[in-house]
Amino acid sequence: QVQLVESGGGLVQAGGSLRVSCAASGNIFLPNTMGWFRQGPGNGRELVATMTDLGRTNYAEPMKGRFTISRDNAKNTVYLEMSSLKPEDTAVYFCNLMSFGRNYWGKGTRVTVSS
Repeated sequence: QVQLVESGGGLVQAGGSLRVSCAASGNIFLPNTMGWFRQGPGNGRELVATMTDLGRTNYAEPMKGRFTISRDNAKNTVYLEMSSLKPEDTAVYFCNLMSFGRNYWGKGTRVTVSS
């Protein structure tokens, strides 16, 4: 079993920056992909960004150039640095780990961007 715990969400003004983190624990195997998804008010869960253990990244188009994903494999931790935040980035951000066809999710951390 794998546990994911997010941290770092909060309230930020439009144009500001915020970093969220996710620490994974439990039976973690390689290869794996860790990443972030989000769910805004009234919306479904959508991709933000993912990163493989070898460093390959994938970003959703609206996040390119504003968000940066990184990870520390030794700490089984993934980060999401968000800048130039917009009110439409307001959402619960969920950490995800995918390995050998199994998906694990954190409980989410809320990010609110005020205008």
